[in-house]
Amino acid sequence: MIGYTCVGTNDLDQAVHFYGELLALLGAKPFFKTDRGVGWGVTPGQPMFSVMQPFDGQPSTPGNGTMVALAAVDPAQVQALHAKALALGGKDEGAPGPRGKGFYGAYFRDLDGNKLAAYCLLKA
Repeated sequence: MIGYTCVGTNDLDQAVHFYGELLALLGAKPFFKTDRGVGWGVTPGQPMFSVMQPFDGQPSTPGNGTMVALAAVDPAQVQALHAKALALGGKDEGAPGPRGKGFYGAYFRDLDGNKLAAYCLLKA
């Protein structure tokens, strides 16, 4: 159902570095590059994640209540994504750990304040 997600940035070079390093942990590589943004994916048939400068030329602002969730394969990958985001200058929004029955997640904000989650479903 999801084709792609997009978050805005006010510093494209900084955002491309942040997401290039972060999404590499999921095996993602750039699928498109323009003068306004970059989109990463794992395979063409799966949803893509992109970061773009706003088309209207206005400053990018994070949406209140908006969050993009990155699917991880296991708790170790959730932990690695969270740690990498913080090492790249992201802000902690919730340390890795169980969140209800069968859900393991961590939360952080990117350099522009966009909120993201890394999560996996735990096997019973």
